[in-house]
Amino acid sequence: MKISVIIPVLHEGTHINDVLTSLNVSSNGRPYETIVVDGDPAGGTIRHIADSLVLALRAHKGRARQMNTGAARATGEILLFLHADTLLPADALAKIEETVSDENCVGGAFDLGIQNGRRIFQIIGRCASWKHRLTRVPYGDQAIFIRRKYFEELGGYPEIPLMEDVELMKRVKRRGGRILIIPQRVMTSSRKWDKDGVIYTIFRNWALQTLYLLGMPAARLVKYYYKECQEQ
Repeated sequence: MKISVIIPVLHEGTHINDVLTSLNVSSNGRPYETIVVDGDPAGGTIRHIADSLVLALRAHKGRARQMNTGAARATGEILLFLHADTLLPADALAKIEETVSDENCVGGAFDLGIQNGRRIFQIIGRCASWKHRLTRVPYGDQAIFIRRKYFEELGGYPEIPLMEDVELMKRVKRRGGRILIIPQRVMTSSRKWDKDGVIYTIFRNWALQTLYLLGMPAARLVKYYYKECQEQ
């Protein structure tokens, strides 16, 4: 089973090769393809890629649009959407293959871990993982994976400026698709919390998701999000 790993990027030149190296280690020799989609018209991130086997693309800025661009070029049966600040656990691709071997499972994600030793981040990760196990609506930070055919039937990610991951999972649930959360943790950077403050970031993210689920359009919510998300 071939997995296509799609990484949307914007101004990630200093980090991209670390992510690609980690991905290679976590593959444990299993076949996969890597597609990096740069939202910078100048290709500011993809020109730093050292691995010549990586398919490097450009797309109009916007995380959902970039991921759809990558998915359109993917050849794997499974699509894995990986953020550029997130590292996969050991043997991640094998875990994905094992999970989707259940024919009723259309996709899933991993538990969330945060790359910071402070106890507050351990609590955030555990609470987020518990919530997403309960709701079966994981965030993009958790490395969402999905069967390519099913993803195409859904019409891909909705090209909205925010909450594209939540909206995709809502569509899966409406169709009755089964989503499974793998207990191994991805490790995502704490830079968002470090930049804006832990308490503020927790409250903002909770408020934005609540407002979105209550029906407020993503186009209105995005102005309350941090600058980087407006760029992505």
